[in-house]
Amino acid sequence: MNLKPYTLGRVATALLFLWITTATALASEADYDALFREANDLMGAGDLPAAMEVLKKVPAPRAGEEGDAFVRSRMQIAKLHFAAKEMDEALAAAREVLSLYPDNSEAKNFTASVEREKKPGYVTFLQDCLKFLPVLLKGAVMTLLLVLCTMFISPIGGLLIALGRISTFRPLSALCWFVIWLFRGTPLLLQLFFIYYGLPSLGITLKPITAAVIGLGLNYSAYLGEIIRGAIQSIDHGQTEAAKALGMTYGQTMRRVVIPQTYKRLMPPIGNEFIALIKDTALVSTIAMVELMRAADQMFNTYFNVTALVLAAVIYLIFTTFFTFLFEKIEHRAGIYERR
Repeated sequence: MNLKPYTLGRVATALLFLWITTATALASEADYDALFREANDLMGAGDLPAAMEVLKKVPAPRAGEEGDAFVRSRMQIAKLHFAAKEMDEALAAAREVLSLYPDNSEAKNFTASVEREKKPGYVTFLQDCLKFLPVLLKGAVMTLLLVLCTMFISPIGGLLIALGRISTFRPLSALCWFVIWLFRGTPLLLQLFFIYYGLPSLGITLKPITAAVIGLGLNYSAYLGEIIRGAIQSIDHGQTEAAKALGMTYGQTMRRVVIPQTYKRLMPPIGNEFIALIKDTALVSTIAMVELMRAADQMFNTYFNVTALVLAAVIYLIFTTFFTFLFEKIEHRAGIYERR
């Protein structure tokens, strides 16, 4: 195919322009790489002001040019100023990037972080509290619900296990011993995993809150069963004999004579168990339940802000303090007749 002379000239001109542009770009890239290497060497030597001066030699891009080197240099300068607590200079460097690239996410996030650091500490903390507390309180309600459900179920289960354990009917005593051995001898986390993740393989699928209540209830029933058994057996056997002499049945003896005397002795260990329960509810976060610990973990992983964890710790302390005083009052009330 024959090409006209002016067509060949245009092609040659275009190729020449492309070659010049590419060569210039490669030369500029090489120059920028040399500047960044020099700046890194100066930063390694601890001469940060000199490193920033070298980085400033990277010019703003002209129309149609790539601006990666410019953005990289200015953001590096901004971070060096930030490390030196020079907040105004850090903002100025980041805003140079935003003036050319308003949608640059790194510069926008960095600017927000610097402006946050410039605020007084108490203002930042209050803002964090207002941001995190609604989510944490929602998780705290779920934690409190788990605690109350377990506190209702486990004493009943523990009493039944204790009575079965001291029963003269050997198969029942052996069954209760096995329950205590199983649930005290395996980790609570493993029990929760088995109930939530293992039972579906047997055709039993439970919701997270149901699995959590069952797991916590069974585990704490086993522990309370031994505590209650010890308290019952600490009552002088002569009182049981005296109740039988009066014609009381076994159930009447336990209900009217033995168990009422165990309240004072039960309160300290049961109080300790329920205080531990408040903290053990954090384990249910592993079976997809959003309680206080999981809510705090989600907030921390989203914002990388330790305030969420501090607030969660404060809420746990409030719960444990309240229940500590509550059980002290119950213990005082249960033992009031012994002090007369």
